[in-house]
Amino acid sequence: MNSDPTSGMVRVRGAREHNLKNVDVDIPRDALVVFTGVSGSGKSSLAFSTLYAEAQRRYFESVAPYARRLIDQVGVPDVDSIDGLPPAVALQQQRGTPSTRSSVGSVTTLSSLIRMLYSRAGSYPPGQPMLYAEDFSPNTPQGACPECHGLGRVYEVTEALMVPDPSLSIRQRAVASWPMAWQGQNLRDILVTLGYDVDKPWRELPKKQRDWILFTEETPTVPVYAGLTPEETRVALKRKMEPSYQGTFSGARRYILHTYTHSQSALMKKRVAQFMLGSPCPECDGKRLKREALSVKFAGYDIGELSQMPLLQFAEVLKPVAAQSYLKLAEEPGEVFTQRQTLDARAQRVAHGASAHANAPDVRHTPNLSVEKRLAAQRIAQDLLERVSALTDLGLGYLALERSTPTLSSGELQRLRLATQLGSQLFGVIYVLDEPSAGLHPADGEALFDALQRLKASGNTLFVVEHDLETMRRADWLIDVGPAAGEHGGRILYSGPPAGLAEVKESQTRDYLFAEQVSQARTSRKPAAWLRLEGITRNNLDNLSVEFPLGCFTSVTGVSGSGKSSLVSQALLELVGAHLGRPVADSNAEEMSLEDDAPQVSGGQVTAGLGSIKRLVQVDQKPIGRTPRSNLATYTGLFDSVRKLYAATAEARARGYDAGQFSFNVAKGRCPTCEGEGFVSVELLFMPSVYAPCPTCHGARYNPETLAIVWQGMNIAQVLQLTVDDAVKVFAEQAGIHRSLEVLRDIGLGYLRLGQPATELSGGEAQRIKLATELQRNQRGATLYVLDEPTTGLHPRDVDRLMAQLNTLVEAGHTVIVVEHEMRVVAQSDWVIDIGPGAGDQGGKVVVAGAPLKVARSKRSKTAPFLARTLNLL
Repeated sequence: MNSDPTSGMVRVRGAREHNLKNVDVDIPRDALVVFTGVSGSGKSSLAFSTLYAEAQRRYFESVAPYARRLIDQVGVPDVDSIDGLPPAVALQQQRGTPSTRSSVGSVTTLSSLIRMLYSRAGSYPPGQPMLYAEDFSPNTPQGACPECHGLGRVYEVTEALMVPDPSLSIRQRAVASWPMAWQGQNLRDILVTLGYDVDKPWRELPKKQRDWILFTEETPTVPVYAGLTPEETRVALKRKMEPSYQGTFSGARRYILHTYTHSQSALMKKRVAQFMLGSPCPECDGKRLKREALSVKFAGYDIGELSQMPLLQFAEVLKPVAAQSYLKLAEEPGEVFTQRQTLDARAQRVAHGASAHANAPDVRHTPNLSVEKRLAAQRIAQDLLERVSALTDLGLGYLALERSTPTLSSGELQRLRLATQLGSQLFGVIYVLDEPSAGLHPADGEALFDALQRLKASGNTLFVVEHDLETMRRADWLIDVGPAAGEHGGRILYSGPPAGLAEVKESQTRDYLFAEQVSQARTSRKPAAWLRLEGITRNNLDNLSVEFPLGCFTSVTGVSGSGKSSLVSQALLELVGAHLGRPVADSNAEEMSLEDDAPQVSGGQVTAGLGSIKRLVQVDQKPIGRTPRSNLATYTGLFDSVRKLYAATAEARARGYDAGQFSFNVAKGRCPTCEGEGFVSVELLFMPSVYAPCPTCHGARYNPETLAIVWQGMNIAQVLQLTVDDAVKVFAEQAGIHRSLEVLRDIGLGYLRLGQPATELSGGEAQRIKLATELQRNQRGATLYVLDEPTTGLHPRDVDRLMAQLNTLVEAGHTVIVVEHEMRVVAQSDWVIDIGPGAGDQGGKVVVAGAPLKVARSKRSKTAPFLARTLNLL
């Protein structure tokens, strides 16, 4: 028998990654271990950057020599030793590369099983041969609709789209769809050579000429005389003079389609997409599949219809098929019902107030299935139902299989991955999770905990980075990192069972975990006016009317998928934005492509309150940039002032340097190898690309000449390495810079480095940077601020700091509306609007609205019991 008490432990010695201060800690295996601490304390550095990174490095070492060579480029965690570390799987909130071909069905692998179900157990029309599973995929040549190539939409490129202003001439860029800069000039010069009048208004050109310029598939190559007038060009052609070069023409439509199909640039694709008009494909009705695949039915549905169902409804379709009685069902004439007829009948009974199961006929499935097909259907349905149940248990039953992943929140994506792991049957693995409760209503928290317990019961270990107090209380082991953020953190304050943290006075987590009274309802402010929205239609909102108090702090609550974000982050923003003449873009617009359905438009109108709003500000969690080139200093604008400081030094003036010399986006000052990014992209081929420090400047971003200039003993790269807390002291005498830094510190971002790449920031951090940028402006006129889950990724201590800043805005006469699951925030609101009562089709209504105490006493609200507990009403 092994008497070593640490034999079941992961033993970490000398961890120094990021702000960790030579940490030694023993962490139990086969347990639910929660890492806590204020934002930036170092808990993620320990869980992800040390433990998971080392597990990943060991995996690299076990595979091909090519992969092992990458370890030096990617880097290894700064730690002396880690013993007892099993293989690890990370379930993080990052999105990866968004693709509209990636859906709920593909991420969870449910789509593969459904295609198998239709192939092996579907009901085929008489005489049609059996189709393979690939024939039911819109992403394969075998299955894709031949008309729309599996997109579900067809696109038209019209003259009106390509030439929005026909009063302009070709030289004046009448053909707006052509590229800008040299390439567009090249096409215009080619038209001059071909004899077209580029100075006549577009509308005055003959239709035959207009059609050829826009729609021709011909690509003639002709001599180009750059810089010459049309008359000079005609003379040069006549004399057969030497041209500047030979140019090849491309019609405007051909350019659009070729660019969209072949360009690797998302920006280029987005630009040309605006000249394409999409509509549902008439051949497949938007279902993306060929007719033969859509003619196969299961339970009365084709695979396109099944994929559009919410998972809860899909589970109802599967249950009778998965039941043991399915094989024994008789096929008696006159008593044959399809599953679809049964569900429709049940829906009608429910609509008329009857029980869904009252006098329900026996379910009869498609009558021509053989015993073999029934057996295949039953086995596949049982597997599907088990996987779907894992998703619905995690509060995701409102999602449809075809829902594309770019439209999901990071919390939804992580729970999808978690549900998938529940069915993987791995054993002896460490799962490292990043705030799995993010975006989850407390009512769904129990199901999340059950899912984590199931993974542990299967012989696995769970390392969870979490701010949720309930998850902390139910952990087997708690590791509190701190005491504060950045340089003031990085120490293990406590490691042991949760109860023991009560004795650690230095812990900021302790005050909240063991607080006897969490929150008190505030005395509500009196509204300055009411913003009334009527007839709202968007997603599951159907003719909804709602009022928001202006000059107050309002929380919109409800279970995941109830319609909160549809109301606040979509309908409210769009309708108010349109009235103010500042339309707010859809939050997913940057990630949308032609493969998406047409963007939804919110129905309804604002009937009161607009006169009391002068500005509308959306503070969302979208990244402040998608590459390491974007960072906190550049986004907030404070770096402009810093660069001017350096340009004003005597040494910089002597060398003739201006502020541009100190920008890593300008060639004269930046490192030529990484072009100022500080990182180079390392392609891993079989895994997502990662960023590694530049081998020339080692992350400094600048060339040696620029780094030679110092201010206060630091070069410009060293300033970017400062944390906000440190920079507040360094720039104490620089009023403008100091004010920006103070706001960032006060909102709880003091631990971030000024040059911290956008790719390293969480959604919550990006949102708070945007809020800080807004707070340092002089707010002019009554402003409506809209935030979607601003407490995501925040320790309770940081939530208090955030609330103080938001309340400062309200005290100044502005309005703040938040979508929120954190009950401590809801309890301190002036007004609460609870949407629900359930998710998807079971939601979309105002359950209750009023002061927190009123909502907490509601019998219909799923939020009420949790709010009541927070207010100590239970």
